[in-house]
Amino acid sequence: MSPHVATVPASNFHYYRHTLPIRIMHWINVIAFFFLLMSGLQIFNAHPALNWGKSSYTGHPPILEMGAKQTAQGNIIGITTVFGHEFNTTGLFGWSKGEDGALTERGFPAWITLPGTQWLAMARRWHFFFAWVLVINGVAYLLYTLFSRHLTRDLAPTRRDWRSIGQSIKNHLRFRHPQGETAGHYNILQKLAYLSVIFGLFPLIVLMGWAMSPWLNALIPGWVDIVGGRQSARTIHFVVAWALVAFVFVHVFEVVMSGLWNNLRSMITGYYRLASKEQKHDHE
Repeated sequence: MSPHVATVPASNFHYYRHTLPIRIMHWINVIAFFFLLMSGLQIFNAHPALNWGKSSYTGHPPILEMGAKQTAQGNIIGITTVFGHEFNTTGLFGWSKGEDGALTERGFPAWITLPGTQWLAMARRWHFFFAWVLVINGVAYLLYTLFSRHLTRDLAPTRRDWRSIGQSIKNHLRFRHPQGETAGHYNILQKLAYLSVIFGLFPLIVLMGWAMSPWLNALIPGWVDIVGGRQSARTIHFVVAWALVAFVFVHVFEVVMSGLWNNLRSMITGYYRLASKEQKHDHE
């Protein structure tokens, strides 16, 4: 979420970076995504395989599959198959500890699913509830960014941004982060990342979630065939979910590297501390 960028006097190194609505919607997203991921993995465990097409009974092998099998020595091991290639993932995928601590056949382990037990109905309730929380919050965020000009002012790339993309990539690879007033603006890579989530990954994961709904398929027949069928939609939904997880990991990593407390404080209180010119020279 981007700041309301303003010129900061040299004698004042704190400024109001995040408005209250932005902060509230940010933390709602954090909570919703956390529960969506854990309940979604539990739903995946009910059929721990990804297929392409209208049905999983086409005769073609799954793109990804998790399960367990017995070795020639009589041991049970967890196997994850990706495009026909098998990997031993015992203890993590396919064969891991359940909620009671005993080893059992399951896709994802109990510690990362909600609920921990193999309970599909409850997982679906959690997932659908927080899915609507995320959708409503996302629509509210989009409307707020449009009416407050937050989107056009802070997130839309400028010609100067596009010219700086090479330098921005170099700075990120070297873990060099802006200091002083420059820290009050998003660079081109940050803008592209947030815009990709807002207008790319977020709408896609919602649409693919709806594509798995029999009710919506009956209401608007045939539209799911655009992506190849319900199983294709399920696979895309799964892949996009992990793309969002990757975004979160990179986002948190950058928050830590560029100043954990300063960034966290700005998302709690709204106020962000800019380094003075003297501090800037020290960093350089």
